Amino acid sequence: MEASPIRCLVSAGPTREYFDPVRFLSNPSSGRMGFAIAEAARARGWEVVLVSGPAALPDPAGVRVVRVETGEEMHAALLESFAECDVLFMTAAVMDTRPRHCSPHKVKKDQLPGVIEMVPATDILADLGRRKAGQTLVGFAAETENLEANARAKLERKNLDLIAANVVGVPGSGFVAETNRIVLLSRDGGREVLGPASKHEIADLLITRVAPLAERAREGRERP
Repeated sequence: MEASPIRCLVSAGPTREYFDPVRFLSNPSSGRMGFAIAEAARARGWEVVLVSGPAALPDPAGVRVVRVETGEEMHAALLESFAECDVLFMTAAVMDTRPRHCSPHKVKKDQLPGVIEMVPATDILADLGRRKAGQTLVGFAAETENLEANARAKLERKNLDLIAANVVGVPGSGFVAETNRIVLLSRDGGREVLGPASKHEIADLLITRVAPLAERAREGRERP
């Protein structure tokens, strides 16, 4: 009997955390890396669900796309598909904190607070790492210094199988850029540099590297 397709879950883009209906805190993530991974996975015949924060990119063909804004919305959308997926690529740049209060009405300019009290947002990837039951988890780490040390710590802390680390704030890498250079680190101590190359080329390389792990995850979950 022919094997069922790998079920791939991808998060992409930024999240927004509002302190009134028209103002929010966010980051410059464009979503390009996540969308490219979703397209590359679909091209391999995988079933793909893409959960995206605000990103000015068209829905990839053949991919089920769920659009969200806040971290809590992204968390809920990922949980809907996580139990059934074989592999998760967590490329989204989720805000780590959120305003404690969100005004129901636009705050007038002369009433804007000098300080916005922030509280921790849900750590989505850590939560999914705790829930992992055979899935392959691929995290992403955008860093400005100590790239590999910070990425390895995140890999262990969040119970990941692989982490793709890249430096932000340099030409040709990270947020907004159409190209990237990734250091791919594995749980068993492996290290591989991918790129510099276009994000579509990086995405295809990542799918190739992750496919054997995803196939084993699928086989393990289908075994009676």
